Amino acid sequence: MTGPFPDPFADQPDWAPLPPRPIEIVPATVRVELRGQRVLIGLPGLGWRGDLRADERVVQNSRTYVPVIPEQEWYRAESEQVEVFAPLVPVERVWVEAVGTRPSGGAPQESGVHLVSLDAPTHRAPTPVFDAGAVVGRRVVHATDTGEQRDLRAVTETYSGTDGDICVRVTPELEWYRWAWRGQPPTTLEVPVHLLWVE
Repeated sequence: MTGPFPDPFADQPDWAPLPPRPIEIVPATVRVELRGQRVLIGLPGLGWRGDLRADERVVQNSRTYVPVIPEQEWYRAESEQVEVFAPLVPVERVWVEAVGTRPSGGAPQESGVHLVSLDAPTHRAPTPVFDAGAVVGRRVVHATDTGEQRDLRAVTETYSGTDGDICVRVTPELEWYRWAWRGQPPTTLEVPVHLLWVE
């Protein structure tokens, strides 16, 4: 035989779960629930800041604001029932991360340079962990045949697991942040990389 070997999975796209639904960015000026949602803040043409959570809108002097909290502080406030400082950001400078719908025909493959508009924040499509490079601390989605588990953080880089699978250990975000403010090591779960996507 002189040609390349045929791909045994070429006609079987069902060998791995579908990619998770992508994140869509919507302006907070539309009527969406804000409490506890991930948000981005910023100015068109300048840039955006993420890893933030929002509380419900506040109206002061006929202007609408959104209390915005760094994600670590939000988890601490929710877990330990403490009050934290939340600066008020004008609603027109806040965008909400919402789980979108899966595009028909599978996820588009991104390659090379991906240019975006500076008019509003954007979010890249989910990336398989084995294509993502370094993953420690990044938000990941555990995709299975029955659904998606979100609000996870990678605790390790890829490694060879006990069964020979290439794996990453993950933990719920609450435990990821509790590790920072209490020094309490998180409980982790070993997940094969073909089931993990960087959000």
